[in-house]
Amino acid sequence: QSPVLQLVVFDIEGQRYALPLNDVERVLPMVAVSPLPQAPAVVLGVINLHGQVIPVLDLRRRFGLPLRDYGLTARLLVVRTSRRILALPVDEVLGVLDVAGAAVTPVDVVLPGIGHVAGIVALADDLLFIHDVEACLSLDEERRLSESLLSRE
Repeated sequence: QSPVLQLVVFDIEGQRYALPLNDVERVLPMVAVSPLPQAPAVVLGVINLHGQVIPVLDLRRRFGLPLRDYGLTARLLVVRTSRRILALPVDEVLGVLDVAGAAVTPVDVVLPGIGHVAGIVALADDLLFIHDVEACLSLDEERRLSESLLSRE
């Protein structure tokens, strides 16, 4: 009997991705993002969430997808890593999906070397890439982001 994973499924550029439900704090409508000078290229900027400055990480840039302006229909997934809270803009949040742990293929079996993908699930009509929020930022990007946030204060 394998454990059941609860995944928040979202869409970017027509591809479905997921994050473990435990990593997701909330889903928000898209809001204005303020630029953050000297931040890593993958960081769009920051938002103010109840007085807390939250970096916005653009997964499109991380995945090498075409950049776009996020309109009012986009959503922000607010996620917690062991080091910080991040907001991830996505085209659409599709809901929560329960997946048997045995249905998850470890990424190293299929695509070795992709650090930000934790696993892949074969759906009836598509593939679902499960992302590891801990690996969204490299150590260098994490350091540069911290420095950018500190110099903002």
